[in-house]
Amino acid sequence: MNAISPARFTVSDRAARRVADILAANPGQALRVAVLAGGCSGFQYKFELEPANPAEDDCLIETAGAMVLVDTTSLELLAGAELDFTDTLMGAHFAVRNPNATSSCGCGTSFSVD
Repeated sequence: MNAISPARFTVSDRAARRVADILAANPGQALRVAVLAGGCSGFQYKFELEPANPAEDDCLIETAGAMVLVDTTSLELLAGAELDFTDTLMGAHFAVRNPNATSSCGCGTSFSVD
């Protein structure tokens, strides 16, 4: 497990609060953020709860009671990005603000890079 520089991938205060709330209801879990091949633009984000047992190549972000795991392969595509949480009348969801994404689809979970 690696500690990462906050400049590489960050978690906004809103996202940290929401992750902490979710983890309080699911003890022993962490939020995994991953980038997978696929989606309508080439890559897609995946968010899931899993046991809080970081793998050898995981990077761990702990802030304000939130525990977020990111594998090093995904981290390369998330360099400089931020995990955020939006709660509006249209719905609530996690979103990644990724400066590496050159385009994305309308759903916001798929992106491409040059």
